[in-house]
Amino acid sequence: MNQLIAPYGGTLVNLIDPEKGESLKQEALGLPSLDLDWRQQCELEMLMTGAYSPLAGFMTQAQCARVEAEQQLDDGSFWPLPVSLVSRQKAAAELKAGDRVALRDGEGFMLAVLTVSDAWENRGVWHLGGAVEGVALPPHPDFVALRATPLELRALFAKRGWRRVVAWQARQPMHRAQFEFCLKSAIENEANLLLHPQAGGDITDAPAYFGLVRSFIAIRERFPVASTQLSLLPAPPREASAQALLLRAIVARNYGCGLLIAGGEHQTDGEYRRGIDLDQPEGAASLTRLSEAIGVRLIAYPRMVYVEDRAEHLPESEAPTGARQLTLSGEEFQRRMQSGLKIPDWYSFPEVLAELHRQSPPRERQGFTVFFTGLSGAGKSTLARSLAARLMEMGGRCVTLLDGDIVRRHLSSELGFTKAHRDINVRRIGFVASEITKNRGIAICAPIAPYRQTRRDVRAMIESVGGFVEIHVATPIETCEGRDRKGLYAKARAGLIPEFTGVSDPYEVPEKPELAIDTTGLGIDEAVQQILLKLEHEGYLR
Repeated sequence: MNQLIAPYGGTLVNLIDPEKGESLKQEALGLPSLDLDWRQQCELEMLMTGAYSPLAGFMTQAQCARVEAEQQLDDGSFWPLPVSLVSRQKAAAELKAGDRVALRDGEGFMLAVLTVSDAWENRGVWHLGGAVEGVALPPHPDFVALRATPLELRALFAKRGWRRVVAWQARQPMHRAQFEFCLKSAIENEANLLLHPQAGGDITDAPAYFGLVRSFIAIRERFPVASTQLSLLPAPPREASAQALLLRAIVARNYGCGLLIAGGEHQTDGEYRRGIDLDQPEGAASLTRLSEAIGVRLIAYPRMVYVEDRAEHLPESEAPTGARQLTLSGEEFQRRMQSGLKIPDWYSFPEVLAELHRQSPPRERQGFTVFFTGLSGAGKSTLARSLAARLMEMGGRCVTLLDGDIVRRHLSSELGFTKAHRDINVRRIGFVASEITKNRGIAICAPIAPYRQTRRDVRAMIESVGGFVEIHVATPIETCEGRDRKGLYAKARAGLIPEFTGVSDPYEVPEKPELAIDTTGLGIDEAVQQILLKLEHEGYLR
């Protein structure tokens, strides 16, 4: 091969014309706008830079339907997945064919203008198709030196004399087995290696992303400098499937790579399968045929084992008969990381583990939230204050009490007590708790939080950055009414307080709380001790 593989479709698309930038910005002052979330910005960036070549815009409804049914573009060339602009904004519902709309990031920064060719609704979500005229790429304040467009990477490869490149598009940190396989694949195929970790995501909601990138910066030093390049891929995360793998192959080709290491990307019968399974009879023919149509060869990542006698990782099929083979599952690796247990030297490199520990320390050094929920008068606030005091006595981490009344006074004073307002209040508490948790503190929350879905959403928000322990203060309503010093239950039963939880509005009992406590006849110290024991059992306290 005398030159880099050509872009998919023959020409690398570039939707940003610097000469049109100012005129588009001026025009946008009079256009309706759509604010794009981080996933939409990723899709737009992939379009504008040519990573999705030959696409020059978002697909129309007819084009999406053809891709879903036949996996073909208008010219008959292969394409695996629809790419449309998806929006829930009211402004999207008001657009029609021929309209022009400014696409902006969450801070109003101008990114592009979309000329709408088609707008349609599907399951409450609006899809927009049409040509894109780019103004600027989404601003990235992080790892600026590691970002390169397909055009920039191709120019770098050409300057370095690279003609054959194999891509490793990682979604997880690289350990010794992956390191050895990538190195071996590059050598055997007489190719250079592009480490291309997928960095499409919201940096505020996915802090583990920083640990992923730093782990690649650390491991890059172990690869040959002359034949390895590290760059970030701004692709949005997609559900694992054969189609998603084939789209990644197109992206790899547009970045100048004729080979792609594939492992664990597609799913069959509900189970994720490894790259070696691409060679199985039921999947090999179609995937091989389609990847050949794309022009990218897939290298199947095999089931790897560590052969102790040879001190190296080998494909399971190549391990010598009778040799001692060692493996460590992903679940066991995560358990050891969370518990602060030793990771075997043969599994990973110390500098990679150091970065992962910095980002996701063992549970006793993580932030976490204790989320009390229960009826008014159940004892939530009393338990929360006592628990906060005990944790402060122990020291070591900052503790913040987010009691319902305190939050109402300082954060949600404008809200009433309708179902919608109570939901907003709990979500605000959840957001503040997630920020405290993300920064390694302890948040103790004590709202009523009567609705299951809201509690699920709060749990998901917090568990993405740390620990979450839900405690259902399961005191019966009869006991709660007997403790009612303010007479709220009596007023509610008299119809003087509308939508009162437990009387005129339901309390939805938690499905699987980490702990349930009935404070009827139970002393505060005894109840707090139960909570502390639970936190110790879960590994948050030592």
